[in-house]
Amino acid sequence: MTDQRLRVDWPSCTARGVCHELLPEMIDLDDWGYPVTSRDPVPPELVGFARTAVRLCPQLALRLVEVSGPGPRR
Repeated sequence: MTDQRLRVDWPSCTARGVCHELLPEMIDLDDWGYPVTSRDPVPPELVGFARTAVRLCPQLALRLVEVSGPGPRR
């Protein structure tokens, strides 16, 4: 099974919060305004919104990646 997950390129991120504004269901902000992404796969109904958040990130620091197999163990 292939899932899509959000990843942040930390050296590029400048904590503007655009990703959180566009996708609050999957992205929170820490105390400094940096994104905290969900470890869960992006649900199919949110993939379009996730792609928009990736496209509109002003620093191009957000990515949507395909991950095969089971997700991380908790």
